[in-house]
Formats: sequence, structure tokens, C-alpha cells
Amino acid sequence: FDEFGEVAPTPAEAARQQQQQAEQERECAEHERQRAEHERQRAEQEYERAEQQQHWAERLAQQLRDMGVDPETLR
Repeated sequence: FDEFGEVAPTPAEAARQQQQQAEQERECAEHERQRAEHERQRAEQEYERAEQQQHWAERLAQQLRDMGVDPETLR
């Protein structure tokens, strides 16, 4: 019995419980790693999309200038 009057696990049971807890913690860590990787990929895609939009806006502004239109007057 343990200090609380409960039946104490045998050494084999205690080892199994520790292994189960370690496995659960490993699974949680792996899940968190996957979530972080997914978030990193999403942020990278968002950055690339913003960069493409910036290039598009710059090309459009240059085309307007080539036609004699100041892009700043269109805002």
C-alpha cells in the first residue's frame, strides 16, 4: 500500500505506466512538431503570396507610368 492507503502498483505495473506516459508524451511532442511545421509552411506560403502581390503591383505601376499615368494619383 502507498502513503494514501491505495494499492501500490507492482514494479512491472509501475514500469508499464511510465512507458505509457512516456509514449503519450512522445506522441504529444510529435503532434506539436507537426502542428508547428504546418504553421511554418502556411506562413511561408502567405509570405510568398504577399511577395507575388507586391511584384504584381510594382509591374502594374510601371505599366501605368509607361502610359504616362502616375499610379499615386489613382489612390
